[in-house]
Amino acid sequence: MLHVVILFCWCLCKLADVFADTDAVKSVSVLEGDSVTLHSGLTEMMDNDLILWRFGYNKTLIAQIDVMDGSITVYDDVLDERFRDRLKVDHQTGSLIITNTRTEHTGLYQLQTNTVKNFTLTVYARLPVPVISRNSPQCSSSSSSSSSQQNCSLVCSVVNVSHVTLSWYKGNSLLSSISVSDLSISLSLPLEVEYQDKNSYSCVLNNPINNQTTHLDITQLCHTCSEVHISCCDTVEAVIRLVVTALMGVAAAAAAVLLVNDVRSDRG
Repeated sequence: MLHVVILFCWCLCKLADVFADTDAVKSVSVLEGDSVTLHSGLTEMMDNDLILWRFGYNKTLIAQIDVMDGSITVYDDVLDERFRDRLKVDHQTGSLIITNTRTEHTGLYQLQTNTVKNFTLTVYARLPVPVISRNSPQCSSSSSSSSSQQNCSLVCSVVNVSHVTLSWYKGNSLLSSISVSDLSISLSLPLEVEYQDKNSYSCVLNNPINNQTTHLDITQLCHTCSEVHISCCDTVEAVIRLVVTALMGVAAAAAAVLLVNDVRSDRG
């Protein structure tokens, strides 16, 4: 009787393992262009194994291994050939390898052997570098107000992004952020700083596995109207000096020509 109970418990444990393997979904993330391996969990394949890899909720067959026949077949022409020349199978373990991944490879993958394993693969696009720019003209009719003289209005922008977060940081402290899950959208996030602010600011674009950062150079983007006026005056003065110098050079050359002509006339 004891043996029967032990055998019954063992069968229940095995059955629980099967259902656990069937229901469990392993999440895998990869950066677009990289390769990824969906591990079968096998150390080696047995002679009677038939291993099937399927993709999507329609469970389209994309790879098959028949160990007894010694055959491995990949169906990379299905689903509009999105897997063309990108599918490989490990000959020892039956793991699926996807090379040069694209965002269209995101989805559900299912391994069928004597048990079933499910994987969700997310392929994240490579991120652009965020751009920081002035959000308003340096000098305007309202620039005489104390608030506009003290604050510099900036904006950080990115285009054609999805499943990302755009954030402003002051040092290591988060100031503001905006997230998006839509496809191919443009994002912008404003920021106001004082002209004489000595703190370190940065704009960060990130997804779960990658980020791009642009550091703010306040001295380059933010100038007061008085600084712009001085800069403009300095430029105008430099141009005037250059023109006067050139005119003096031309006058001196003309005088030299006239002098030579007078000397030649006297000799004649």
